[in-house]
Amino acid sequence: MSGVLDCCGLKCPQPVLKAKKALKGVEVGACLQVLTDDPHALEDLKVFCTQGGHTMVSQEPQAGGKTLHVIRKEH
Repeated sequence: MSGVLDCCGLKCPQPVLKAKKALKGVEVGACLQVLTDDPHALEDLKVFCTQGGHTMVSQEPQAGGKTLHVIRKEH
């Protein structure tokens, strides 16, 4: 993993915008972990990956209603 981005407390579209910015500093093939507590981030980050050409490796529920998303940078 290349890094962890804590987006808890942020609402759509902030987690997506922060993930996009953070991925600029991640090497191709490396992963970025994004922690969210906004239920809309599940779908929003999937769409971001699809449209941006990156891979959503996993979306795992965490304690306290949070989700850990793992995104692999593809380009």
